[in-house]
Amino acid sequence: MKVKKNHHMVASEFGLSAMYRILKKSGAGRVSDESADELRRILEEIGVTIAKNAIEMSVHAGRKTVKAEDVRLAAKQFTKF
Repeated sequence: MKVKKNHHMVASEFGLSAMYRILKKSGAGRVSDESADELRRILEEIGVTIAKNAIEMSVHAGRKTVKAEDVRLAAKQFTKF
């Protein structure tokens, strides 16, 4: 079996094995390499967006430190709760 590698292999902050675990814990019987890689890519994109928004919030508040509340507020658009 030949494994297809992603053409734009950019170092991710998230390990691929964690993506397999998330998909399995969410009920997947089997997980393809492509689905784990796509989940990683999407979560990385969302994480960067949240981080940038949290940084903007801390700067707007006159702080250099990003606080948990900044991250929570920045993540609101991505969460159900």
